[in-house]
Amino acid sequence: MISNRPIIIYDTTLRDGAQREGLALSLSDKLHIAHQLDVLGVPFIEGGWPGANPKDVQFFWRLQETPLQQAQLVAFCSTRRPHRRAAEDSMLQAILAAGTHWVTIFGKSWDLHVTEGLKTELAENLAMIQDTVSYLISQGRQVIYDAEHWFDGYKENPDYALQTLKAAWDAGAKWLVLCDTNGGTLPHEVSQTIAAIYAAYPELRTDPEAPQLGIHTHNDGELAVANAIAAVQAGVTMVQGTINGYGERCGNANLCSVIPNLQLKLGYDCLGSEQLQQLSRTSRMISELANLAPDDHAPFVGRSAFAHKGGIHVSAVARNPKTYEHLDPSAIGNERRIVISDQSGLSNVLAKARTFGIELDPKDGACRQILQQLKELESAGYQFEAAEASFELLMRSALGQRPTQFTLKGFQVTCDIWQAIAQACGSNALATIKVNVNGEDLLEVAEGNGPVSALDAALRKALVRFYPEIGDFHLTDYKVRILDSGSGTQARTRVLVESSNGEDHWTTVGVSTNIIDASYQAVVEGIEYGLLRDRQLFGSEQPLNALY
Repeated sequence: MISNRPIIIYDTTLRDGAQREGLALSLSDKLHIAHQLDVLGVPFIEGGWPGANPKDVQFFWRLQETPLQQAQLVAFCSTRRPHRRAAEDSMLQAILAAGTHWVTIFGKSWDLHVTEGLKTELAENLAMIQDTVSYLISQGRQVIYDAEHWFDGYKENPDYALQTLKAAWDAGAKWLVLCDTNGGTLPHEVSQTIAAIYAAYPELRTDPEAPQLGIHTHNDGELAVANAIAAVQAGVTMVQGTINGYGERCGNANLCSVIPNLQLKLGYDCLGSEQLQQLSRTSRMISELANLAPDDHAPFVGRSAFAHKGGIHVSAVARNPKTYEHLDPSAIGNERRIVISDQSGLSNVLAKARTFGIELDPKDGACRQILQQLKELESAGYQFEAAEASFELLMRSALGQRPTQFTLKGFQVTCDIWQAIAQACGSNALATIKVNVNGEDLLEVAEGNGPVSALDAALRKALVRFYPEIGDFHLTDYKVRILDSGSGTQARTRVLVESSNGEDHWTTVGVSTNIIDASYQAVVEGIEYGLLRDRQLFGSEQPLNALY
């Protein structure tokens, strides 16, 4: 730990993050994200550019009806247009109409952008910065000035870049944020440049009335997080970034990495400890709202960030987590996971059993039986690290803790592909299934838009009378992989099915040379696991019967 100096976190997921290719947020999405960031305890949330599009205008209006509880909402805009008074610029009127106390204005730091982008004079750019900041302050706003392309501008013309900062300072800006807009600056350059700013303007360190420095980095060189940390160590007190590193091109500084590195590794004060425990949940919630798959391998917040697969690792972690974990996952709301695979040892089985609430005796023959069965099934093509629900069922079977819910008596599936093409209809498969529940044989038929869909529908139709909660179950993902493609149509197929009851998710696996059979195995186990989970029947002493 080095410092307990407070660092202000400024989130721009809703503006800069939304510029990521393929990311589109609805008004409802933006409102949900803003309120979750508020719960996280982020001091500043940049909501967008009012006037740039109708959605952002509505966003600021809606948040006036349901205001944030902790964070300051910030409107974003550029400086006024060349050779026009700020008070007469309609773009700035839209900013004022957003009703935020804080406004972030970006201006040009690089003379190249002034002469070739804005097509104006260097002196006029300085006037644009000063006039815009002064006008907004005269209207009762507090201003954060984002110095766009700061580091590139400083490299090319340091004297002019410094003048742009001084223009915003003299006009009354509270923060001067240094932007690595092209994302190509290296950490040592960040440190050196910030040191040069403090050398040129020592009042920034000594005068309490002077503005404070901030940092805004992009990830084009895979250094956005490193550059943000280097800037903080050089003296800046605000870090701008986005959740999950979303942003244009290669993204922005990932706050899910910046915050724990600063707070847990370097001792800076970013969030409250209880708020920091919301970080993993916030990351996953925002990825879901953005309709982007969460990155399981993301540092700190990914599902695999504290996952242990090798038997030696698992054994060591069981004795002391510090052996293979750089921090306590609970500090950022994540959890340790023991991964089960053909590389597992007995320590993996024991540790995984504990996550299921089972304490196994390593001397018990069931442990070796489970490990042996795991390796045999993995060799046959099963993949339990991606289907932990199936592994729990396997383990419960070996322990006699897997009660029978239903027994398959047989099924048939027919598909009419020609009819589906000719009539463009969605239901092109018909499944007939016979199961036994509580000694009663049931025969049901159902249609679906494919054989798996039809089988799933027929099975649910047969079981829902006995198990009404099945009405809440649904398939959320279906993955198929051919395991030995050189075998042609005789190749084995692995099917992974993710199921949900609306709150929890679980994944099951099936393997067969017949894709329908593999799919059915995974679907059946998904329903069985959901029933056992919902009815809390794990641990029952009822006898186990084969389900297929």
